Amino acid sequence: MSAAGDGTGYGGSGGGGRLTEMAAGMERCRGGGGCAGSPRTVRCWWRLAVILFSVCSLPVASGLVEGLYCGTEVCYDVLGVSREAAKLDIARAYRQLARKYHPDRFRPGEPDYEGETRESAHKKFLLIATAYETLKDEESRRDYDYMLDHPEEYYQHYYTYYRRQLTPKVDVRIVILVTICAISIFQFYSWHSSYNEAINYLVTVPKYRIQATEIAKQQGLLNRTKEKGKNRRSKEEIREQEEEVIREIIKTKIDIKGGYQKPNLSDILLCQIVLFPYYLTTYLRWYASWIYRFTICREEYGEEEKFYLIRRNMKMSPSQFDSLEDSSKQTFLEKQLWIKDNYEVHRKQQEEEMKVKMATDPRMKRYRRWMKNEGPGRLTFIDD
Repeated sequence: MSAAGDGTGYGGSGGGGRLTEMAAGMERCRGGGGCAGSPRTVRCWWRLAVILFSVCSLPVASGLVEGLYCGTEVCYDVLGVSREAAKLDIARAYRQLARKYHPDRFRPGEPDYEGETRESAHKKFLLIATAYETLKDEESRRDYDYMLDHPEEYYQHYYTYYRRQLTPKVDVRIVILVTICAISIFQFYSWHSSYNEAINYLVTVPKYRIQATEIAKQQGLLNRTKEKGKNRRSKEEIREQEEEVIREIIKTKIDIKGGYQKPNLSDILLCQIVLFPYYLTTYLRWYASWIYRFTICREEYGEEEKFYLIRRNMKMSPSQFDSLEDSSKQTFLEKQLWIKDNYEVHRKQQEEEMKVKMATDPRMKRYRRWMKNEGPGRLTFIDD
């Protein structure tokens, strides 16, 4: 009975032997011995190592971070106020400390500055100014209090601080408005200069000058009266006045189109942006009317609609199309160029005529000969 009990019984010497072996194995584990081969133990140590490495690699979260606000100092302690202090108390504390540590007021050796040097006083003055700049603004103070209460949000504090530092102090809407106004002024000045340049050129053209002179004489603007005494003008003054009269008549009688037309305030960028809702509403109403009249009701095109379709086929702007002569527009109507197929035939005819003209024109022949023999990159003294 005793032998059987020794071999199989849990309460006998066999069970005690297993417990002894387990205890010996644990001792060997503590001593770095025979547990090395246990898969479960190896996995546990590996997981523990990974966790420790991950924790060590994380940045240390602290409410006071160097480079943010007052650094490792608390802004409230720098000014000597509590977190519940009002803006008036903060301003009063700042003025007192600023007067004390201002570089111009600092006197080394005095009892109030015992142990202070000029360099340390300067650093304190900068720290006091930083603390005041942080706490005087409501938003900055709220973010700073949030950092003190939630030190674990390390990256959020960095983002909030540098976003405020790098954000422009001026409202972006004001910047956009000023930019648009500057572009609009430049546009109007450029267009006005181009218009004056065109008028100056037209004044020198004999055709327009003669017509303007005749109109001025008919209106009695160039009738010279005999002037005597002090009111008598010199020939130069009379000539300048006549030139000004001719110039004004050319301005009023000649309708310049294209890039040299008279500038209009409604065409500048600022007015275009302001009137954009009106233009958009007008266009949508016109487009809906077009669809209803000519697509649904099948109405015949009028002359204005035909000119619009012709201009769209030719891919011309309204100013370019308006600058064409009336005879050309009537030719377009006779050829029914508002129909796409008719316009394609007309375009191919124009291309063929241009090719023939270029082949037979003596100037084009000389140009092709010059391009072949000398080219645009060579300097010549040929008059033609």
